[in-house]
Amino acid sequence: MQTVRMMNGAQQRQLISAADILLDARRTGNAIADLPKDVRPTTLEEAYFIQDRMALAYDDIGGWKVGAPSADATPMFAPMPLNWMGPSGCELRGITHRMRGLEAEIAFLIGEDLPPREEPYTREEVIAAIESCHPAIEVIESGLIDPLSTDRFTWLADMQIHGGFVFGDGVPNWQSIDFTQENVALAVDGSVRVERTGSNTSGDLLRLLPWLANEGAARTGGLKKGDWITTGSWTGLTQASAGSSVDVTFSTAGRVRLRFA
Repeated sequence: MQTVRMMNGAQQRQLISAADILLDARRTGNAIADLPKDVRPTTLEEAYFIQDRMALAYDDIGGWKVGAPSADATPMFAPMPLNWMGPSGCELRGITHRMRGLEAEIAFLIGEDLPPREEPYTREEVIAAIESCHPAIEVIESGLIDPLSTDRFTWLADMQIHGGFVFGDGVPNWQSIDFTQENVALAVDGSVRVERTGSNTSGDLLRLLPWLANEGAARTGGLKKGDWITTGSWTGLTQASAGSSVDVTFSTAGRVRLRFA
């Protein structure tokens, strides 16, 4: 469990300022090289504070992105605004789509509430609460010119560089899929850019769900029926261009598409 320390008023004002700077950069399309040094987050707690402050500006939250960089790493998570979500085949337009980053992912739709409770949810309980499994594309965007060249806490603060979520059809009998053997191909304008097998960075992607239901509950308020949970990249970061069509195909989990205007 993450240890939470109290922030004083001055610290909170600095972090609110950081959130406002990142929001302005995203809204105007005028990306910044970095946050001013005096308002940069220096802990995960501060990065999460900025995430949550930014999320307030985007109204309803439709779910959460959660992932881990390796099989033994502690997961990290961020809110996904409901207004940034769409079905396969949708078109994304506007100045907020500057990077046009792409990651192929597997997502889950929660079918029943999992409110915070003292006794941790088991893996089996969380899986039983899943309504459906879907292929997905996470769109990567940022208020930072090159987010991965900044300090880790800075790009995590910027909504964990989340910029959109597009979901395909539900997968029948998804529980039978061996995700360690699942193949995925990501194509841009008909050309396959990445093709990999069993490549989710968290190792066992299903471990992320009970972690989010338990360790993440203090921030999420518990998982809720209708929440989307997307579980980390299979393909790394690929970038598209204006006018590009994007197609992600999993060998068992189906297909999802989008287009940038």
